[in-house]
Amino acid sequence: MSAEVDALTVVNQLRDLAADPLNRRAIVEDQGCLPGLILFLDHPNPQVVYSALLAVRYLAECRANREKMKGELGMMLSLQNVVQKSTSPGETKLLASEIYEILQAAGKDEAAQAEADAASCRRKAQFFLGSNNKRAKTVVLHIDGLDDSTRRSLCEEALLKIRGVISFTFQMAVKRCVVRIRSDLKAEALGTAINSTKVMKAQQVVKTEDGGELILPFQEGSEMLVEENTDIPDYLPEEESPSEEQDKAVTRVGSITDGMGWLNTAANFLTRSFYW
Repeated sequence: MSAEVDALTVVNQLRDLAADPLNRRAIVEDQGCLPGLILFLDHPNPQVVYSALLAVRYLAECRANREKMKGELGMMLSLQNVVQKSTSPGETKLLASEIYEILQAAGKDEAAQAEADAASCRRKAQFFLGSNNKRAKTVVLHIDGLDDSTRRSLCEEALLKIRGVISFTFQMAVKRCVVRIRSDLKAEALGTAINSTKVMKAQQVVKTEDGGELILPFQEGSEMLVEENTDIPDYLPEEESPSEEQDKAVTRVGSITDGMGWLNTAANFLTRSFYW
């Protein structure tokens, strides 16, 4: 097995473990995993870089991790390098700049100020990406037929093929998917991709003026041509797709007990392969 395949296998497993909130403190406290993820941010394979960014983004969800992550040698510089590298795909730059802003907010005296700084990441990402790039938006989908992990995998595969999809989170208990996309991508493209599975049907959830919710079906016969994402070709097999399971989700990627063995394996691999 080549070193590149080994690297992708390890970073994908770390990403999946980081998707479980129960694992996030242990991964950051491990002496090898966080430095290894930083090294992966400079990997020549864009799949490895993007998967490492997803793992770091998951870890940053835990507020207690942010100060240590910010102070980890090379973290902030590596995120800046990803954003500034001309060969980085737009979605990769946007994700890296979002993580940078979240970590920059760590250690502020007032939690409210930290939240405000994190919320401004999209505006500041525009500075990094340049004035010609679009900002991101969030689309909430209600998906009929999103009943189990097999259907979720089909949905993940369909979404990952769309150029302009940045990330997504499933809420299996309520059959919803929250998708972050570039603002120049129409929500109808998400519906077309999911409906193409033939076993699921997507509708858009929108907020009403009084704070309620309205579920709007995509117009029949309005299927549009979806531009496939070629920046990160064949990004992930179905069983390794990035989905952050929230408290309401039916299943999680793994438990802290299952993860510790893989943390040791990953740390050993990183020790053999990289040196500061």
